[in-house]
Amino acid sequence: MTLLYLCCSLLAALAFYAATAHQRLRPSLRAHARALRWLGTALCGVALAAGIAALGPLAGVSSALTALMLGMVALPYLDAWRPGPGGTRDVG
Repeated sequence: MTLLYLCCSLLAALAFYAATAHQRLRPSLRAHARALRWLGTALCGVALAAGIAALGPLAGVSSALTALMLGMVALPYLDAWRPGPGGTRDVG
């Protein structure tokens, strides 16, 4: 159950990030922003349910949301380090 809520939280963060206009991971996914937001919301629900089942109500919610926040903070940094069009980077 622990692995399930961790994976679902990180996948939800990826779905939310892929739906934003500022991401460069897969620009073609921007056309499916509404579906990605719904997918992220559903994955958040699954992550919360799995976290509660694994750790109890308070610890499960805290752990699932912490994993979600970690993904939402890390993805823009990882995207910034990737080379963009023309081989240029935003940082470094």
